[in-house]
Amino acid sequence: MWTSPGKLRAKGIIGMNQRNIRYIGRYNDRRLYPLVDDKLQTKLLAQQYGITTPALIGTVSTQFGVKRIHEMLATHGGFVIKPAKGSGGKGILVIEKRDGAHFVKPSGTHLSLEDVERHVSNILSGLYSLGGSPDVAVIEALIDFDASFAEYSYEGVPDIRVIVFQGYPVMAMMRLSTAASDGKANLHQGAVGVGIDIASGTAIRGVQFDRARHDHPDTGHELASLRIPDWKTLLELAAGCYEMTSLGYLGTDMVIDRQHGPMLLELNARPGLAIQMANGEGLRKRLDLIERQPEGVSPEARVAFAQHHFARGSELERVAQEAHEAAEA
Repeated sequence: MWTSPGKLRAKGIIGMNQRNIRYIGRYNDRRLYPLVDDKLQTKLLAQQYGITTPALIGTVSTQFGVKRIHEMLATHGGFVIKPAKGSGGKGILVIEKRDGAHFVKPSGTHLSLEDVERHVSNILSGLYSLGGSPDVAVIEALIDFDASFAEYSYEGVPDIRVIVFQGYPVMAMMRLSTAASDGKANLHQGAVGVGIDIASGTAIRGVQFDRARHDHPDTGHELASLRIPDWKTLLELAAGCYEMTSLGYLGTDMVIDRQHGPMLLELNARPGLAIQMANGEGLRKRLDLIERQPEGVSPEARVAFAQHHFARGSELERVAQEAHEAAEA
């Protein structure tokens, strides 16, 4: 279905040009971009500010170091290798376990040590980095994601994207990996996006390939019951990334670890706009409200403000209830 620009404006939908000029251009100093464009810098900075991230196993920065990977990984069954300057999920290799001399991906695909070394070598050459510049391979501990999400995701760890504006969490969604997305939580590759109510951490509505979705395409599990634990803690961690980076318009990608709770995966100084579709609401009205707020407010107070002003009802629950009533009738 097509709509008009006027209707989009009425719903507060912002487009890429408006995002780039009014928000990113105005509130994000370009000299600060390396803090979020480089995942290694982000991780080290987060440690300074007490923001939990997946444990760092090690880094590889030279082709000579590639041959020492087997030593670095000797005591780790599962791990993640990612390019420090990658984007859009490109170049991320997730190893779930070992099977003898082989490394096993979540899909069940077996890789040899030579396959892993080749992947790291490609990262160093800049195959996955922004602009193709030489890169560093970052190796992290595997996230032991909360078992309550097992039926909501397929062969991958679901993550939570929170848009933070001037330190206020303004909109959130959970990204669920699918077979179409090859186990990665990227909406443009086919992951399911589920809008999350800022007030309660519960599901609002789901989308996949820009169309409404009420269940997971691979597990068949309905999305209406999705609830994120430790939600307030997660929002406070996300809000604290404003002080950590000084970036006014920011996307924070979080995960829920079984043992450590909410953790920061990475940051994005140019977060996408699909989160508006997942929530069925535009960002503009919320951003306008935040621009009218005073400076110097604590992260906890900013979260409380957002939870009070940005509460939403669940469209998924409404649809499920209507279907139930129709079935009984």
